[in-house]
Amino acid sequence: MTMPQSATTETPALSFQDDGGVSRSKWVAAALILALLGWMASGFVLPGEEPDTKTSVADAPREIAVAVRESRAEPVTRIFSAEGQAQPDRLSSIRTEATGEIAEVAARKGEAVEAAQIIARVDNTQRQAELERAQEELTRAERDFRNAETLLERGASTLDRIAETRSALAAARAQVAAAEEALENTIIRAPFAGTLDELTIEVGEYVTAGEEVGEIVDGEPLTVVIQVPQQSLSALEVGQDAEVSFITGQVRQGEVAYIGVNADAETRTFRAEIVVPNQEDPVPSGVSAEVRIPVGETVAHFLSPAVLSLGSDGALGVKTVDDGNRVEFHEVEIVRAQTDGIWISGLPDEVRIITIGQGFVSAGEAVAPRTEDEVATLAATDDRREMTE
Repeated sequence: MTMPQSATTETPALSFQDDGGVSRSKWVAAALILALLGWMASGFVLPGEEPDTKTSVADAPREIAVAVRESRAEPVTRIFSAEGQAQPDRLSSIRTEATGEIAEVAARKGEAVEAAQIIARVDNTQRQAELERAQEELTRAERDFRNAETLLERGASTLDRIAETRSALAAARAQVAAAEEALENTIIRAPFAGTLDELTIEVGEYVTAGEEVGEIVDGEPLTVVIQVPQQSLSALEVGQDAEVSFITGQVRQGEVAYIGVNADAETRTFRAEIVVPNQEDPVPSGVSAEVRIPVGETVAHFLSPAVLSLGSDGALGVKTVDDGNRVEFHEVEIVRAQTDGIWISGLPDEVRIITIGQGFVSAGEAVAPRTEDEVATLAATDDRREMTE
């Protein structure tokens, strides 16, 4: 049976090549690629807008504000200052001059004694007996000498007999003197007026001649010993007034009594002595003291030590502001120090000293100086603003 012809005919495959939409999509894609490439190349081809290289006034660096104070130099006395130690005018050991037991102690340690005052006694029984025997010998020798002279006048004696008795008399007198001295040596006396600082004997204690039994100190006047550096030696001279402050809180006025002429081999300093009266409210010897000696006058500025700065080379100095509001650094020297500040030299007679902010500026830098009162007012205003916010 013959199939119908339409049944054997194949269905054609779908194709979009002839669709008009296909060609449009290609053109759109190509246009987008070209636009992208053009935008990327525009930064190299088209000149960009010149940036504004001019900085606005508001963005310009501002000068650092500092507080300054007007200062005028004033005459001030130069003071040489040194630490020292108080020494007594005289210091002596007390020694016995006889051997034996201590029979009496007549003074106490710490007691003020007068010159030649009895401090103690060594037993003198034997010395007293020796003195009595020597005196008897002296009496006999004197009698023999007188008899020899009488016999010589009568012609019954010779000159040799006179010489012999005279020699015996001299020997007897010497024995009496020696016995009296030995007896006196049993008494231990103060060599000079002072304070009995040490006494190491008791009644019944056995001592030997030459043994040290105590120490006496004469603290009137006191001598304060200081060491003077080489560079300050020319400013000092004997007779200068000096103020001495002791560590005990007592203050005395003294006088330079001695300046050495030979430097210490180790410290290269010279010994100087200041004599200080010490009668009323006595200062003990051996305590530390500070000596202040006026050595002339100079012109200096008075300021707080906090104002001092260090230069690039480590030199001590002060920063100031000149007429053009630029920072200057001046090397200075401390003339005199006080509890409330220091006096310095090395600055012009009239100057504006930077008192706040000196650590943030350098020499040659322009600053915006303000007085200390203005700075205080601005600080108070800022504090009030912070409290209200």
